[in-house]
Amino acid sequence: MTVDQDVLPDEERTQQQEVPTAVLFGYAAAAVGVFGWFLFGLLVQQQGFVDSVGESAGAAFALLLAVSVVGTLRRNGD
Repeated sequence: MTVDQDVLPDEERTQQQEVPTAVLFGYAAAAVGVFGWFLFGLLVQQQGFVDSVGESAGAAFALLLAVSVVGTLRRNGD
């Protein structure tokens, strides 16, 4: 099934906000940090590939949780 017309008129649509440059740099720094953590576990600690992936994935999920909590607090104004 296809839709040939817009569902909402233009005046009822929410405007998308641009992502600030500082946020993009923060995301890039977090990605580099998680990848560095993976390489540290793999090459320095020599704990194996699967363990390094698991540890870096856990760190990435912790960062996502922190970003989610901070975003929720900022959006609600608390």
